[in-house]
Amino acid sequence: MSVQIHLLTWWRGRLVGQDSYGNRYFEDRKAKPNTRARRWVIYRGMAEASKVPAEWHGWLHYSSDIPPSLDAKAHSWQKPHQPNLTGTKDAYKPDGFAKTGKYKAPKDYEPWDGGKA
Repeated sequence: MSVQIHLLTWWRGRLVGQDSYGNRYFEDRKAKPNTRARRWVIYRGMAEASKVPAEWHGWLHYSSDIPPSLDAKAHSWQKPHQPNLTGTKDAYKPDGFAKTGKYKAPKDYEPWDGGKA
């Protein structure tokens, strides 16, 4: 974390909450009247925006004035948040993806010919 962000957080920040990944969320406690308080996140580990769960993303972008509580009940259709796994060994690979790192189309694949057939 840069010295500038550390000083800003210490001087002006008010800790609002923390998510299950250890990211900490702050709000400017010295905001001027009739203006929105500045909000920011201090990431745990590498700074990666996809590490912010949806409920905190909404709070950071002023979709909600109330910070999410960690004990809020999830709906049955909600899946746990996952950061972007692109570029990792756990990244999505479609059927036909060879171990060489190249995509091999399935046998039933027919390429589009642009209507020239």
